[in-house]
Amino acid sequence: MICSDIWNLAKTLASFHCCRLSGLFWEDIQNDIFEWSRDHRVHHKYSETDADPHNARRGFFFSHIGWLFVRKHPDVIEKGRKLDLTDLLADPVVRFQRKYYKITVVLMCFVIPTLVPWCAWEESLWNSYFLASILRYTISLNISWLVNSAAHMYGNRPYDKHISPRQNPLVTLGAIGEGFHNYHHTFPFDYSASEFGLNFNPTTWFIDLMCWLGLATDRKRATKPMIKARKARTGDGST
Repeated sequence: MICSDIWNLAKTLASFHCCRLSGLFWEDIQNDIFEWSRDHRVHHKYSETDADPHNARRGFFFSHIGWLFVRKHPDVIEKGRKLDLTDLLADPVVRFQRKYYKITVVLMCFVIPTLVPWCAWEESLWNSYFLASILRYTISLNISWLVNSAAHMYGNRPYDKHISPRQNPLVTLGAIGEGFHNYHHTFPFDYSASEFGLNFNPTTWFIDLMCWLGLATDRKRATKPMIKARKARTGDGST
């Protein structure tokens, strides 16, 4: 989740550190940076329609995991092809990661997480594989998927009651700050994905740290007057 926010909401400056961040995508196997970013942009632009890759209106199971077991709806493909993705195609790190994704993903997600506990502290190979690799991967995936399912169905809508995404505290806790989803869809340009960036939001803290270190810039935020006006106009009255 952190890496996705870096690519979608901030501009990185040092290519070496971009490469290191791209490893987070390899470790989680949630498609390469290019494909993930394309689907995420389609999801935001056509949320809760047939062009949404994980349309929550098709039910919890579909938006959580079912969409990965079926072919993409034709609208998803059509709308995805119309997006301007030149910024991604121009990024050498994105191109490199996409080119070698299938080769390196097995190494980063399964081989290294298995070998580290096995070699470093003499854990059994069996435990290393099923705990450090398979269990970690399964938990990580389901937490990420809850952003697409639970955070689109359960919770308040203080910023826009006319859209499906909700503020879900449990998803926020599990997905390290990604559960402020009604805010995120109302103000998608806001790098913090939350009105209150200093609340439990490790993703925001990480991006702030990268900016403090000079490794990222161009953070965008919704202003307080903008947020207040939007809540008064379209919010459901909750806080």
